[in-house]
Amino acid sequence: MLTTDFTPGTPSWLDVAAPDVEAADAFYTGLFGWRSLSLGPEHRDYRFCQVDGRTVAGISPSRGAAAWLTYFHTPDADTVAKAVEQAGGKVLAAPFDIQGQGRMAVFADPAGASFAVWQPGATRGLGLVTEPGSLGWVELHVPDPGRVRSCYESVFGWRIEDLPMGDATYPVISPAQGGESSAMAGIATLEPGDEPHWLPYFEVTDCDATVERAQELGATVRATPATTEGAGRIAFLADPFGARFAVITSSA
Repeated sequence: MLTTDFTPGTPSWLDVAAPDVEAADAFYTGLFGWRSLSLGPEHRDYRFCQVDGRTVAGISPSRGAAAWLTYFHTPDADTVAKAVEQAGGKVLAAPFDIQGQGRMAVFADPAGASFAVWQPGATRGLGLVTEPGSLGWVELHVPDPGRVRSCYESVFGWRIEDLPMGDATYPVISPAQGGESSAMAGIATLEPGDEPHWLPYFEVTDCDATVERAQELGATVRATPATTEGAGRIAFLADPFGARFAVITSSA
């Protein structure tokens, strides 16, 4: 499961890029009960979103398409950049510093799914995970899961195990330094016509009620709530700007 131990290769940050930060802020605070904190004009009004004073996500201004971006922890962003290129991925934004807060870089895997890394400085990473209103899981959606596995295994040293799920298998990802209960992500086959992407799952106390509230706030339901044995009740949504995410009420 996800933790805030900041083990290399695990999700340590995520943010949503939105063309209207105020509107995105209103949507997500209204949906999850987050409290947001602006870092001011020197950081382009980047927002920290918090639950009980612990940061669970960020909101970033964007001139491009709205999307959630998952960051994986690393002690050395520059080394990861070299590894991504050697593994067949692309560097979309070379490593750069965020004014003492940390160092980051953005990449695309061989299938085209974007992801980032975070090398912590003053900001270590997320302060809360797996609790209501916070990140509970991340999932890679690509046309051919087998094609990207070697890239991520090479870059992060991930362990990827195929677990049976009905008549198919579901690749589950654990960090190289994690134990038996350290699974943090999965890989799903992309729906026809969709674009490769990493999808964040947010834990909620009531999946169905959250979906209803999301619709009231202007979200689009991409897949209605359904129960997945062994995981929980899950729904897939897009915010008012089109950024995709999932909500899950995990099984006990």
